[in-house]
Amino acid sequence: MASNKQGPLTGIRVLEIAGIGPGPFCGMLLADLGADVVVVDRVNADTERVDVGNNDIASRGKRSIAVNLKTPEGVRTVLELVEQCDALIEGMRPGVMERLGLGPDVCLQHNPRLVYGRMTGWGQSGPLAHAAGHDLNYIALSGALWYAGQPGEPPVTPPSLIGDVGGGAMYLAVGLLAGIMSARATGQGQVVDAAIVDGTAHMMTLLLTLQASGKMTPARGQSLLDGPHWYNTYRCADGGFISVGSLEPKFYQQLREKLGVADDRAFDNGYDSRNWPTLRERFAELFASRTRDEWCALLEGTDACFAPVLTPDEAAAHPHMKAREVYTRDGGILQASPAPRFSATPAARPGAIPRRGEHTDSVLKDWQAR
Repeated sequence: MASNKQGPLTGIRVLEIAGIGPGPFCGMLLADLGADVVVVDRVNADTERVDVGNNDIASRGKRSIAVNLKTPEGVRTVLELVEQCDALIEGMRPGVMERLGLGPDVCLQHNPRLVYGRMTGWGQSGPLAHAAGHDLNYIALSGALWYAGQPGEPPVTPPSLIGDVGGGAMYLAVGLLAGIMSARATGQGQVVDAAIVDGTAHMMTLLLTLQASGKMTPARGQSLLDGPHWYNTYRCADGGFISVGSLEPKFYQQLREKLGVADDRAFDNGYDSRNWPTLRERFAELFASRTRDEWCALLEGTDACFAPVLTPDEAAAHPHMKAREVYTRDGGILQASPAPRFSATPAARPGAIPRRGEHTDSVLKDWQAR
C-alpha cells in the first residue's frame, strides 16, 4: 500500500493520466491531502513536455506506473486500475481518451462510481474545444486578463497561476471531491468537465459585483482595485518593491498617518478617481525615498495594509512565513507546504518525487488486490 499517507483524503484513490499543467497540480493537491494518487506515465519520455528532470514538484507524493497506452495490454492495465479508484484525472484534448479506448463511457462501465475528471482550457464543447492554447489565451478569452495593466498599455502577462492553477486545477479538485461525495451517496459516478475559461470567469465574481455596482469600469487603471494610489505597488530606494492595499477609509487614514501626510489636504479626496494619477506620483516619490527594509520597519504589521514584494526565496525566509512553515526544502528543492490546514486530520510533509514507472509493480499488486 501507499506509505506515509495521512490527511483528510486518506483512503481515496485517484488515477492520473500523465499530462502537463493543471491536471498534475490537481493531483498533487489531492496527494498532499492524503489521497493515493497514481500517475500513468508513458513508457518512454514525452518529448513534448518541458524536461524538469527529477524536480517536478507537481509529482510529489504520487506513485508512478509506466504503461504503453497504445497497446491493448496497456489499456487493459489502466481499466483494471479504474475499477479500483474513486476518481480519474486526464488533460488530453477532447476525443483523445476516447480514441485510446479509455473514454468516460468505457471507464464508467468498468466502475459506475468513478468520477472522471477532464481538464482542458476551452472545455469539452464549443467552437474552440479542439484548438491548442495556454494559460494566457484562456484568461484572455474569459475576461480575467483584461484588468492586468494600466491605461493605454497592453495587459501584463501574469505567471501561469490565474488560469492553470486558479481556474483550472482548483476547480477540477473541487469538482472531483464533490463528485466523490455524490458517488458515495448515490452509487453513481459522473464526468467533471473542468475548463479554465469556465473557472477563471467564475473567479471574476468579485469584479463583476463591483462592475454591477458602478465601482469597476471597463477602462484599466481607473477602478477600485487597479487604479488608486492606495492600492498599488511602488519601487523603493534600493530597487525593491512594496505593496499597499488600504482599501477601506480607516486603513487609508492609518497609511496617511504612517507616511506623514495625514494633514496634507491633497490626500483628503483619495477616493476620487480624478485625483489618482497625481496621488500615485506623490506616493511613488515618497516610497522611492527609503529602502524596502525601512518601509517594512515602519509599516509591516500595521493596519495600513502593507507587504513587501518578495521573491519566492525571500518569502520562504520571511519571519511570518517561517513561523507558519509555509515553505519547505526537500532535497534542496524549494516548495510550498500542503494547504489548507486541518486540525483533526493534518496532512503529512510533502511526499517524494517518484521516478518514471518506479511503483509499477507495487501499484498493480495492492490496487488490484482490493
